[in-house]
Amino acid sequence: MPHIVVVGSLNMDLVVRTPHMPAPGETVLGDDFQTILGGKGANQAVAAARLGARVSMVGRVGQDAFGEALLDNLQAEGVDVRYVPVDDAAPSGVALITVDETGQNSIVVASGANWRLTAGDVQTALSEIGDFDVLVMQLESPLPAVEAAARFAHEQGARVVLNPAPAQALPTDLLALVDVLIPNESETSLLTRLPVESMSQADEAAQALLSQGVGAVVLTLGSRGALVVEPDWEAVHLPSHAVEVVDTTAAGDAFVAGFATHWAEGANLVEAARWGNAAGALAVTKMGAQPSAPTRDEVERFC
Repeated sequence: MPHIVVVGSLNMDLVVRTPHMPAPGETVLGDDFQTILGGKGANQAVAAARLGARVSMVGRVGQDAFGEALLDNLQAEGVDVRYVPVDDAAPSGVALITVDETGQNSIVVASGANWRLTAGDVQTALSEIGDFDVLVMQLESPLPAVEAAARFAHEQGARVVLNPAPAQALPTDLLALVDVLIPNESETSLLTRLPVESMSQADEAAQALLSQGVGAVVLTLGSRGALVVEPDWEAVHLPSHAVEVVDTTAAGDAFVAGFATHWAEGANLVEAARWGNAAGALAVTKMGAQPSAPTRDEVERFC
């Protein structure tokens, strides 16, 4: 069983469905409201655990009902939460999510305790966790903590997967520590200042990321599938799966978890990305973040 460590965020998602996204200054009557367990880090941890990985989570929650619920759910999913302390100086993170009738979403995150995760916290946690196969991270935690985790894992010989979301400029020192970068279209454009509207443009942008020191790039392209780009190999395009879209929230997180789990099991990058593609497709067929994460049996049947 592969051991995956996820360093990242834990949020409570406050989700409302609406006929359409409100324009600036517009008030829209929503159809339904739900409180759903989320946070990109916790989403990826739960998804990887459901896919059969041994998962350790590193992060922070507040001393409140949301934090308690987040930790309880991770434990119920089999995730080790010993390295997720309860912070009495900040509330648990929340995400305000609007989902329209096509399943597309708009998200605003209030980081709360997530933003108090330090480089020291991460170094201590990873030292105590010991050996692991793959480190998975996002950017809903402070950049110094992300950099410290990547450096520690790199020095220990573990592989590093970074999902650069939410999009922001990243130092080349960090990118050089990343074995596989998994950005979406907007994140790729921000990191490279290049368009990704066509497949050739996506390949060019991925090559630009390789030139910044990244080991390999798995570019997720929404309805266009995914593009796997490795040095000295021709890019491989994986088409998307035709499924009924209910909610795209956490589809990218399911993709990352599917990729990381299968890669940790010994699959090559293309086969790992196929698993990620399947996990992401299954996730959009259900409502919510963590509730939509597919099981290993579901992904294997789908593949």
